Amino acid sequence: MNEYATRVPLEKAYRLINHGPTALVSARANGVENVMSAAWVCGLDFQPPKLTVVIDKIAKTRSLIEQSGVFVIQVPTAAQIALTHYLGTHTLAQEPDKLQRAGVELFSLPDVDAPLVTGCAAWLACRLIPEPHNQQQYDLFIGEVTAAWADSRVFQDGHWRFEQAPASLRSLHYVAGGQFYATGESLNLNIDS
Repeated sequence: MNEYATRVPLEKAYRLINHGPTALVSARANGVENVMSAAWVCGLDFQPPKLTVVIDKIAKTRSLIEQSGVFVIQVPTAAQIALTHYLGTHTLAQEPDKLQRAGVELFSLPDVDAPLVTGCAAWLACRLIPEPHNQQQYDLFIGEVTAAWADSRVFQDGHWRFEQAPASLRSLHYVAGGQFYATGESLNLNIDS
């Protein structure tokens, strides 16, 4: 993780992905680890916190999630733009050393049975809620968030604070053809939440 990583209460975990960032999805099964990029990650519920992620049938990460029943959603930073693009455009099935080529650094936590990616702005450990019809028909996976952490330089008191942190820590939003946007200026109505 990093020295700035702090636990996020589960009731605030949805805020880590509520702004629609591109995410990294990681999983492990039978000694195989993989990480892929995903642009379609969305909060689904608050209590318990749940999220959805679209994962195509060709993705090796998908089979690892189906086998293990757990995965991690990470929010990569602007400093990880090249890594994020590489992980979204290369497949472990055709490139067995994909993670090494991308320069991915993984770490483990005692209560999370999936690898986590070093250097991200947030991490959400998830338990798969099996929905075979949705998974087969729509490539839609549902995860219950079991634990969450964020980099305190950009997430404090349950809120993103990108405008107060270095630009390299901003989250990414993928458009197409290698084009990303970084989370920008905060516009706040000063409503308590």
